[in-house]
Amino acid sequence: MSGFTFKQFKVEHDKCAMKVSTDGILLGAWANLNGAQSLLDIGTGTGLLALMCKQRSSGLAITAVEVDEAAYNQALKNCASSPWPNINIEHTTIQSFEHAKPFDVVISNPPYFNNSLKGESDTRNTARHTDGLSFDELINAFKRLSHSGSRFSLILPSIEGALFIKLATQNGLYLNVHCQVKATPNKDISRSLMTFSYVKSDIESSILCIRNLDNSYTVDYVALCKAFYLKM
Repeated sequence: MSGFTFKQFKVEHDKCAMKVSTDGILLGAWANLNGAQSLLDIGTGTGLLALMCKQRSSGLAITAVEVDEAAYNQALKNCASSPWPNINIEHTTIQSFEHAKPFDVVISNPPYFNNSLKGESDTRNTARHTDGLSFDELINAFKRLSHSGSRFSLILPSIEGALFIKLATQNGLYLNVHCQVKATPNKDISRSLMTFSYVKSDIESSILCIRNLDNSYTVDYVALCKAFYLKM
């Protein structure tokens, strides 16, 4: 089995359409968990985000939702073999998911391709394309499963991120924190890390560069992710 070994846990991803990626690691390390007691991970895949957030805040009650059966089973195994087997994973769509109490924090590394050419793998298409989970549905899920003080953090490519910001604003959410990510100093911005809430505030903006021109990790990226990477 192929997997990704972190400092405190290992993630197998051979059964998942979407493998462990820098996007997921960025969001798992970056999302604001301050003061939160409960967290919902929408589309958990391998369980990576849930595991990273549990490592960061061991007292956090985490529920993860995954629609793909193979990914769901792999997430179950990854969590069961981790130091935090009490992470709750549900095999369902977020559209039909219900929970007794609203969550303090919602996170997602969602599908983002709109009307783009699809591959032969149905599971990979589901994981990458918005057919099964549109941005509107994602926003509605947050609104349905949150309270007035909840936060919603996600990562998207820059173009899709701009579209999501517009849709979220139209739905009564405010962008509070926006971290734009570039691979190296000479590359364009490629990703947007965003946190939304129901509370209007000045937007906290920043730029994060992952690697230096010599391909070494930047000081900022190391500071963000050193608690997770095995050799960092």
